[in-house]
Amino acid sequence: MPRLDPRRSTLAVIDLQARLIPALQDGGGVVANTRRLLTAAGLMDIPALFTEQNPRGLGVTVPELTPDAASVLPKMTFDATPVLIDRLPPDHAVVLTGCEAHVCVLQTALGLLERGRRVCVVGDAVGSRTAENKAAGLHRLAAEGAEIITIEMAVFEWLESAEHPRFREVIALIK
Repeated sequence: MPRLDPRRSTLAVIDLQARLIPALQDGGGVVANTRRLLTAAGLMDIPALFTEQNPRGLGVTVPELTPDAASVLPKMTFDATPVLIDRLPPDHAVVLTGCEAHVCVLQTALGLLERGRRVCVVGDAVGSRTAENKAAGLHRLAAEGAEIITIEMAVFEWLESAEHPRFREVIALIK
């Protein structure tokens, strides 16, 4: 696969909501890593979308991520593809973070892959309630054609060069 192109990438944050985070193994780490990735994406003008699973019951996206209201997409299905697909430019790779790796992230990735989209799942910015479920989710994602990447992989591919005008700001996020 080619490198992630910052001009053709969209970050999708799946269901990082107030009532879900405490149940995740290392939920705080997932939120912190997603925040770093969101900040980097913002510095490089990479669009971000957020989904919220049953926001009435599970609450809204955690305040640490401060999504713009226009970028938040409520849903009731585990697969977020139906709410995301019309908001994604047709040539964009979708970079996924969120929870749970073996449920909504998995089903969203599968839905996007079925529609011919390139999907990159940020392994250190997804979570599940147990390590076993996260591992199984990531294994299945890879087997089905999603690329499993890390925050640093995404950031350095988006930067493309140490000459990027935002290089120092972005690197400070991951050091």
